[in-house]
Amino acid sequence: MQGFVKWIFRLLYAVGFAVLYYLLFSIFFDTPIEYELKQSTSRLSNTYNELLTSFDTLEQVIANIDQRDKSIYKIVFEAEPYQDSVESRKVVTAESLEKLSNNELGEMFSTKLLSTQQRVMVQRVNMTAQIEQIEQERKKFNQIPAIQPIDNKDLELLAASYGVKIHPFYKSKHFHRGVDYAVPTGTAVFATADGVVEKIETKGNTSGLSVTLNHSKYKTVYSNLDKVLVRPGSSVVRGDIIAFTGNSGLSYAPHLHYEVLLNGKNVDPLPYFFAELDMRSSARMRKIAEVAMQSFD
Repeated sequence: MQGFVKWIFRLLYAVGFAVLYYLLFSIFFDTPIEYELKQSTSRLSNTYNELLTSFDTLEQVIANIDQRDKSIYKIVFEAEPYQDSVESRKVVTAESLEKLSNNELGEMFSTKLLSTQQRVMVQRVNMTAQIEQIEQERKKFNQIPAIQPIDNKDLELLAASYGVKIHPFYKSKHFHRGVDYAVPTGTAVFATADGVVEKIETKGNTSGLSVTLNHSKYKTVYSNLDKVLVRPGSSVVRGDIIAFTGNSGLSYAPHLHYEVLLNGKNVDPLPYFFAELDMRSSARMRKIAEVAMQSFD
């Protein structure tokens, strides 16, 4: 009997020691399952923080692009900027994340990803619209006569301006519908804007051999030519050589007669040299041209 009691005490002692050992071990050391759970939670937290940093960077870039786009609308297009339909992002703190479960974190990540995708789509649509608008504006600008039809860097070649002049043959006043450049035969003539060759007139008329270019709202006419290098219907780009000057038609001397028409009506070509002349040079050339009261045609 006494031996049985001793055996019971030994068993209880062993069980108590085992329980105490387990409690101490669980306090200071993690079980494999607990260790794996902590490692998984740590990895998830690190991944989320990296994604959050990436999202913050991406949203800053999108915000900068958005601000630039709105500036382009105001300055270049003189229009009110578009309104972004995507709500501003909410600030998420680390403390609030610690209170969320894995499912809640996953749902938050999905929502944030969808919001960012929507912002990117909005930016892509608006950027595409801006590129198209810029291209349209570029085409419109290139269709405006903006350079001189010949090389006239010293400004001395413009011999007759737009307006009332004395006709060189009839010696009577007539309205000179363009400007005359006193240049020798064979001088290169440039297209002053992008356009299409509308027609070419032969040397048998008073304007001599001439070319008319169509630039949508504008037309330009180059007369008294010696040789033409383009054909009706062909496209030209500003700066292309389209002809060479001559003395054809009712012409007093070798020269180029140049006209600009806006919506079918003749206008003074001088203000349309703005792409290569500043205001001072333009005023100086006008004074030089207005000295001559007689035109060349």
